Amino acid sequence: MHLQAKKYAIKLILIAVIVASGIIPSTSAQQTPISQEEKTKLQQELADIENQIAAYQKELSQITGEKKTLQNKINYLKKQQGSLNLQIRATALEIQDIEQEIGKTETAIDINTAKARDTKAKLAEFIALTYEQDNTPTLHIILSHDNLSDVLSELVFYSQVSERLNQLLKEAKALSEQLASDKLKLESQENETKGLLAIQRLQKEQLSGAESEHNELLAVTRGKESEYQAVLGVSQKQAAEIRGRLYQLLGVSTQITFGQAVEIAKYASGLTGVRASFLLAILTQESNLGKNVGTCNRPGDPAEKSWKVVMKPERDQEPFKIVTAELGLDIDTTPVSCPMKDSRGRQVGWGGAMGPAQFIPSTWMGYKDKVAAITGKIANPWDIRDAFVASAIKLKAGGAGTVEGEWAAAMRYFSGGTNKKYRFYGDNVVKMANQYQQEIESLGQ
Repeated sequence: MHLQAKKYAIKLILIAVIVASGIIPSTSAQQTPISQEEKTKLQQELADIENQIAAYQKELSQITGEKKTLQNKINYLKKQQGSLNLQIRATALEIQDIEQEIGKTETAIDINTAKARDTKAKLAEFIALTYEQDNTPTLHIILSHDNLSDVLSELVFYSQVSERLNQLLKEAKALSEQLASDKLKLESQENETKGLLAIQRLQKEQLSGAESEHNELLAVTRGKESEYQAVLGVSQKQAAEIRGRLYQLLGVSTQITFGQAVEIAKYASGLTGVRASFLLAILTQESNLGKNVGTCNRPGDPAEKSWKVVMKPERDQEPFKIVTAELGLDIDTTPVSCPMKDSRGRQVGWGGAMGPAQFIPSTWMGYKDKVAAITGKIANPWDIRDAFVASAIKLKAGGAGTVEGEWAAAMRYFSGGTNKKYRFYGDNVVKMANQYQQEIESLGQ
């Protein structure tokens, strides 16, 4: 009897584990589901905007090939602003769409979590009944009833209990598997939202830059063609400004000039074959991706900005401990990136990216030894030279060994793939790389 009781105790524990696995607490803020009519309208609006963007890009390309006059430059900046405004709107629509999908996934998780709890409660009842049945001798059942009909009824009842228990176990397993699938789906959707939010921030920064350039141009030239041509003609002054321009790099306590940054990029380029101007474009884009980059885990930051909160626990926290320990850094005051926030103010994905090249700790672990083998010292993601070298190695593996492969390499650097929803990133990097190439050539480097 005691052995039988122990077997059922073990069975009860196993069933509880099966049912509980995959169940997560419901903390989601539900959204009103979007109707099919609204979804169709949203998709049509997005298609219309994409057509307008394509028209703008064609006009911008034509203006680029025209004579460099003040009016052409103004036209270019105006159309660039128009295109960026549309791209921001398109990204907002895509974010709206994916957030609605997230709402549906969260609802499914909540429903299945409630079902799992109910199934768990029912399992407990049927386990108790089955336990009672297995510990009641058949002879006792026969002797405790006055007629055979009652005996048969009770035996049928116990048989039904056993069948129902097996059915509940199958339902519990199916619910557990569905919850696990939904959680993976939710993580994928949140990662997509994170990417789109990053793109939107970049687009807004580009728009702000275009507006500033437009206003500054009019202020300098006062709307006169002669003044504009004079500005274009001062090539030596332009080269001096380029050489002396401060090159901002995330996480670096000192600023370096553009010329110094070029030298470091050329050093990394010589090791990997990745174009120096392309490396400069990647690190510029990464360092300026958003105002929140590098604003977590700093001295004096609140507990919610700690690395223990902003980093994905099972992926990045242990590697971060290793990196900071090897470098002798204070783990609680070494800046890392903050997570993105969606339109509801909820955390989307995870932060924790480090240094100028924005490597997350788990990814850095795959590159630090390669960098150390080249530099002869412990690799440091916050060190400018190490950041350039690590980026160059990663980009070369992503296809940046040729100019033709740079777009795809930039996209893989950003999101791990070439999803065209994020093509603004790749397009912008390639454009910036070509601009840097002209500036490097003007420096005679």
